Amino acid sequence: MQLINVQAFIRREWKASMGYKMDRQAKVLEFRDDEATDYAILSHRWIDQEVNYDEITKLAKMEKDEQHEIRHRVGYRKILASCEQAKRDGYKWLWVDTCCIDKRSSAELSEAINSMYRWYHNSRVCYAYLHDVPGISFSTKSDKEKYPNSDGWPEWFSRGWTLQEMIAPENVQFFNQNWQSIGDKKTLARTLSQITRVPEDILRDGLSSNRPCVARIMSWGANRMTTRVEDRAYSLLGLLDVNMPMLYGEGKRAFQRLQLEIIRMSDDQSIFAWGAGRDGDGGQTGSILADDPSFFRDCGEMELMDRDEFIEYEVKKVTQKEEHRSIEDRFGVFPVTNRGIQIWMLLFSLENSDSVFEAWLPCWDGVGDPVRISLVLWNSNYYRYPMCSDYPTQSTAQFRQVYLRYQDPPHSKVTFKIDDSAITSDGFTCCTTHRDNDEDEGRDDGNTLTLTSTDPLRIKVYSDRQNDCCFAVGFGQCFDQDWMHVIYAEPGQLTRDPYIVFHDMLPSGPDYAKSMAEARHSEEDHYDRHVWVRHFCFPGSTWTIRASCVVWNSSRNRGAKIEVFRHPYSGPEKWIGVRVDGADDPNRDMRNLMVRQNSLDAYWLRVDGVSFRFSRAPDGTKLGDYGYRTDCKDFRCEGNIFDDLRSLPSKPVITPKRDRLEDRLKDDTNPYAFVTACESMCGSEHYLYDPIIWTLPHNNDLNSLLASTGIVNGCLVKSVIEYPTVPPVRFPGPATLYRSSDGSNAFHPSTTWCNFVKPFVWYRHEAVDSGSEELRAEVMDVNEERGREG
Repeated sequence: MQLINVQAFIRREWKASMGYKMDRQAKVLEFRDDEATDYAILSHRWIDQEVNYDEITKLAKMEKDEQHEIRHRVGYRKILASCEQAKRDGYKWLWVDTCCIDKRSSAELSEAINSMYRWYHNSRVCYAYLHDVPGISFSTKSDKEKYPNSDGWPEWFSRGWTLQEMIAPENVQFFNQNWQSIGDKKTLARTLSQITRVPEDILRDGLSSNRPCVARIMSWGANRMTTRVEDRAYSLLGLLDVNMPMLYGEGKRAFQRLQLEIIRMSDDQSIFAWGAGRDGDGGQTGSILADDPSFFRDCGEMELMDRDEFIEYEVKKVTQKEEHRSIEDRFGVFPVTNRGIQIWMLLFSLENSDSVFEAWLPCWDGVGDPVRISLVLWNSNYYRYPMCSDYPTQSTAQFRQVYLRYQDPPHSKVTFKIDDSAITSDGFTCCTTHRDNDEDEGRDDGNTLTLTSTDPLRIKVYSDRQNDCCFAVGFGQCFDQDWMHVIYAEPGQLTRDPYIVFHDMLPSGPDYAKSMAEARHSEEDHYDRHVWVRHFCFPGSTWTIRASCVVWNSSRNRGAKIEVFRHPYSGPEKWIGVRVDGADDPNRDMRNLMVRQNSLDAYWLRVDGVSFRFSRAPDGTKLGDYGYRTDCKDFRCEGNIFDDLRSLPSKPVITPKRDRLEDRLKDDTNPYAFVTACESMCGSEHYLYDPIIWTLPHNNDLNSLLASTGIVNGCLVKSVIEYPTVPPVRFPGPATLYRSSDGSNAFHPSTTWCNFVKPFVWYRHEAVDSGSEELRAEVMDVNEERGREG
């Protein structure tokens, strides 16, 4: 280490103050062995006017004006006063972190940080300089008016690096801003313990006599700050007896690396006990490792349990006898792998949840019971899950090998835009909207809820006092998968305490998320569902709540529609996925969406590279026709939206879109488009000459027009195909050539091909069962179709 030669520094300063020329050859800094040298060391709060290594070593060679500026800095006067105090105490050498490390050398900086605890420990005396304490004592009570930026105490007690600088040296002398003695560490141990939460015996005897568990040491640094984020981790290295390379620029990953280094060296499971206070885990779903030391704030009383006692009196009494033989060999070993931290843990399943578990750790917080943390199983790995500790669990535990992920899962904001107009028009009112924290209260309104990784669940409570009906809708996010769920309750129960719903839904969030993910990515076909629909019915009640959620592919916005019916429901209570057109347009709402309504006798065509299904329709079917589908899937026309336009006083602008069909068999020399038939017409091939598709636009005018028709449960002809007359062409194999009858390029009434849709707003039915049957039929149609193709 490089130390200041106290006598050389003072002599050089005396010459400068007397106007003499400084000796340019005199060495102020020299390398010395910290094990064999008696030296003093300075602990202080860095300020803006510090003096660095380069300025100290080159001061004698500078111009007088530059020398004068440096010598009158507060940081320089601090070093000089430290040297004078060391001289009075009989020490020839002094170490000061501002000027004894050449920070231009990354190797020297890394060595210094990894050696810092040892250097403070090996010093003969440490001068703790409190620059903001004017008197000869510091207060024993927090004074936030005097020290508003450091939790009511002098700033020295709020800094990350000064924690080890207080604990490591055996002899710490405190000085005020005028370098008057305040007292020493051992004499002030009780007061220092109250301020820092470091136990008195540690302050008197050091760490070597009785090293606390990892979580307790981390708790001492929970409220301390550093200028660089990485230093929150690096300042704890010596206290935790860890060495690791410095990587400034890695941010919070430094604290993750610190925890992984501890795990590689130790079997101390208290490192997983962060946030396990009586008020719950806190934080966000994700890594088993804490983000920073503040997560260990409540671990000040944490102690490790005796390994054998924990196995004998805690593990064996809650596990099956056949597991007991292997527990001793497997317990306490947890290597770090690329999948996660491989460890055997005692797990209790939560009641009513297949994904959330309570894990016991062999440590306690002074109460006597083992510390418990919450884990969630997702894709065969276990993550930390934010949850309170009062949820009921199974009485029998499993001693299971798990992989604890230390990499965070993906997180992003998702916004639910809620349409509950159907509920409010039926006499229900929204009583309250509940959230777990209120940090960003202003970012939401009643029907727009934004979920984040740290705020993953919102509750809306609805009540109809006249009909004694009350239910809550939860909007959540788990592992980047959003979800909805409905809970029914006795009237008044939820409005009195909406946290009851939050408490009930939170542990089931992963299960709700899995349910919706399965509905979206059905195993029976390769399509993503864009709209999810589910009916919720409740025992002893005739009320049925239908929830619908639409996912827009190109945004993190979700549309949610809630409806209520006083009709019994007998269908399956699960999410049913429905494919719709236009799910890639985040500016549309659920009323603009069109559910595909093709029959089994349908064909695939490509428009602008995108595949669409078209059905055969009766001659004379026109673009904009609407009607209904018969039991045989035939179309019966009841009207046309373009005819309806003529009767409206304010006529919306409905301009069909014109596109040419394309396919891999159609090019400049072959203007025929190939149409593939379903298995129901196996062996048939169809060719259209230079086909053109006409499609209704997706806009508000069309939406207004559809709403004005007042038609319920209707089908709409959204697209039609036209193709001119050409001479017959012979194709190899069985084939049919389709062409219009008069050869014109205009749309002709005899068009055979069209595309049917159902506006999603029309999905409201007078009877719930009929709506459920139609939804199930849609799913069955698609599944049957994919089965034929497969």
